[in-house]
Amino acid sequence: MSSKTKTTATKEDGKPALVPKLRFPEFREADGWDSDELGKVAGFVNEKVPLAQVPLENYVSTENILPDYGGVGRASKLPTTGSVTRFRPNDTLVSNIRPYLKKVWVADKEGGASNDVIVIRAKQRLLAQYFSCLLKNDAFIDYVMTGAKGVKMPRGDISSMKAYPTLYPSKPEQQKIAECLSSVDELIAAQARKLDALKTHKKWLMQQLFPREGETQPRLGFPEFKNAWKWAVRKAGSLFKNRVTKGEQGLPIYSVTMHDGMVRRDSLDRNYYDIEDAAGNKKVCRNDIAYNMMRMWQGALGVAPEDCLVSPAYIVLAPVKGTVPEFFQYMFKLPATLLTLTSHSRGLTKDRLRLYYDDFARITLRCPPPAEQQRIADCLTSLDDLITAQTQKHEALKTHKKGLMQQIFPSPEEVDA
Repeated sequence: MSSKTKTTATKEDGKPALVPKLRFPEFREADGWDSDELGKVAGFVNEKVPLAQVPLENYVSTENILPDYGGVGRASKLPTTGSVTRFRPNDTLVSNIRPYLKKVWVADKEGGASNDVIVIRAKQRLLAQYFSCLLKNDAFIDYVMTGAKGVKMPRGDISSMKAYPTLYPSKPEQQKIAECLSSVDELIAAQARKLDALKTHKKWLMQQLFPREGETQPRLGFPEFKNAWKWAVRKAGSLFKNRVTKGEQGLPIYSVTMHDGMVRRDSLDRNYYDIEDAAGNKKVCRNDIAYNMMRMWQGALGVAPEDCLVSPAYIVLAPVKGTVPEFFQYMFKLPATLLTLTSHSRGLTKDRLRLYYDDFARITLRCPPPAEQQRIADCLTSLDDLITAQTQKHEALKTHKKGLMQQIFPSPEEVDA
């Protein structure tokens, strides 16, 4: 039943019309919104086009639609045979594999989409810009997941999608909503570009601040160390000792990740390790480096911000005097260093590799004097602080948009209330 009928019925029954919690002033006295099934206000495109007519830059698959409504990247390759679904500008493309990844993109060009990408086109009652806002929406994704089939690789059910209750006001109000959300999207995109630029700068800086393979000094140095001696070659065992202290009750438990270093775990899966059995864990002192010996080749390590406990599967490196742990935290994540760490690990396959302390201690590392170590660590840490601050701004904008969308769209549940 379309919402025109329903809205009239609710008014006759004395029930409030279907309206959002937050409405632009010029529409506060306007009629209630309409509602209809998605399949009635939009078409699910099934027009096929030969692959030979689709250039690589115009091909879209689940691979190159970016998660979290992040847009689309360039595809790495085209399929070898078959045909694809033709899409046009302003069509909305939805990845139908693992819908929870929120891979939704609004086309700004013509092209072809793989069979795992659903192409949806707004009909006459909906403006294309407004329609895209309806689908780039957590409410739509949550609905799709309720009808998804499969566990490891869930897929959305198209017949269920077609029944999605689609809510819409008059076209002038649709336009106003689309313009509002578009301006927020532009802010989010600008913040994302700043964040990407900072990450790219950090990657370049690390390549310059550490010597390349076969070189004895970095290509970029700080002026105060211009005339310092060349970086010395040291055994890792002379820089870090193996801390084997057993755990103590009352200390917080940490784990390490490849991207965030050491992270406090206030709630743990008991299958991981027993939070109450402090004696079964290892103690880490502040400024120690802890690494997961089964994931060191992936850069799973971090510097302890406080005294804490870690899993028995970790190795705890206690820095000797003159060793700046933050400097080595960055060094250990360099691609060349990770290859060295991997070559000294034991195991028949990569998934079974383990880097024990005795093997780690024999690795040779090239490093500068302590003062230069500290200077490099401070530089990279300050850049990480900027990246963290920019990430928080980016996330805050996305949270703001999510809250805004919950206010300016009526809830789909209201349709059947």
